[in-house]
Amino acid sequence: MPIAVTLPALGESVEGGTLVAWLVAEGDTVAAGQAVAEVSTDKVDTEVPSPHAGTVARLVATLDEEIAVGGVLLELDPAGGNAGGNAGGSASGDAGVSAGDGADQADESDPAPAPDPSSASAPMTPPASPTPPAAPAAPAARGSAQAAGLRVSPLVRRLIREHSLDPTRLRGTGMGGRITQEDVLAAIGTGPAGPTGTTGPAGSTGSRTEKLSRTRKVIAERMSTSLHTTAQLTAAVEADLTRVMTLRAQVRDAARAQHGLSLSPLAFLAHATVRALLGHPLLNGSIDVEAGTYTLHAGVGLGIAVDAPTGLIVPVIRDAHLLGPVSLQQHIADLAERARTKRITPDDLRGGTFTITNTGSRGSLFDTPIINTPEVGILATPAIEKRPVVVTDADGTDRIAVRHRTYLCLTYDHRLIDGADAARFLGDVARSVDSDEWGPEIDALLA
Repeated sequence: MPIAVTLPALGESVEGGTLVAWLVAEGDTVAAGQAVAEVSTDKVDTEVPSPHAGTVARLVATLDEEIAVGGVLLELDPAGGNAGGNAGGSASGDAGVSAGDGADQADESDPAPAPDPSSASAPMTPPASPTPPAAPAAPAARGSAQAAGLRVSPLVRRLIREHSLDPTRLRGTGMGGRITQEDVLAAIGTGPAGPTGTTGPAGSTGSRTEKLSRTRKVIAERMSTSLHTTAQLTAAVEADLTRVMTLRAQVRDAARAQHGLSLSPLAFLAHATVRALLGHPLLNGSIDVEAGTYTLHAGVGLGIAVDAPTGLIVPVIRDAHLLGPVSLQQHIADLAERARTKRITPDDLRGGTFTITNTGSRGSLFDTPIINTPEVGILATPAIEKRPVVVTDADGTDRIAVRHRTYLCLTYDHRLIDGADAARFLGDVARSVDSDEWGPEIDALLA
């Protein structure tokens, strides 16, 4: 008798989702725990694993169908089960999205000096390098993903076949290294828009008109809503990160030896931001104008904007005010990696009270990020540059020195936050990053 694979509970308050992609086809053999479909909710897109091994007997649900938790996705024939089955792999799907600046990039690299090619960017795993164009294989293997034993979806298999690509030479960026639709389109030089072109309004043959992905639609809707329902202003100060950069160099080896990680400037900036939020509770609040109330949150839920392959996502580090730079780095790296491999759950996106977006990871020198409502503030951390500045020695003598400098850009909701509040908060963050006091985690690395 066939076994029904149903949509599992995806998180608190999530009642269902939309089927956006099949990762298997009828007749495919799947292993227990293998992803069989991608489902999108209003919080995040996620891959649904099969709780059983077997052969796909029937795909019950249809693409773009709204499915309630407990609804049947497909039926498995357990008699065809094989623990090492040859599943159909990952098709393209939209990464989960939360509000924030659509251009924001919270990469696992450090926010580094933009003009210095050797500098790093913000703390998170760097996105996979672009897939090089795939060279055609020998005629016998060309276009045969199934023959090569690769896990790909029916759509990806068809694209590989139609464009005579060698699937063994494609670099997969999906979960477990599976080849996605974007990987194939990148290999044939069309990018995520699609393989075919149409004539544009001016008659140019290279123009294309494509349907927006669900992720892009959600981003567009939430960004527009944020701008049209709040009174947003951006303030900025220049901060000196020379002490941070020096400290990173001092603890680099110890951090790798003791924790297996590389501390980035974003970890220190996040820690300084959290400390400043404790002294400026309005920035860590939310407002409900219709009810005539505002809420000052007891703890800090720090959202970190992640530049996932298919769109912006903002997972949350809960109780960030209890963490030091090392713990924050661990959380940032973990959330970024899971966001990029579609292992983020809706619960990972809950509880945010303030957001940081590391635009410096891609070299941006200044930014005006959009607030992740119902929060009332978002801080952009642009690139860190070496700049000549005037410094005053202890005896009062001015001199020019080379310092690591960056801008801290705060967008705030003027309905609750005044300009003076924003300036005081930014001043405290800037003073905090120019401090030698970073708590016991850093003291232990220096010992």
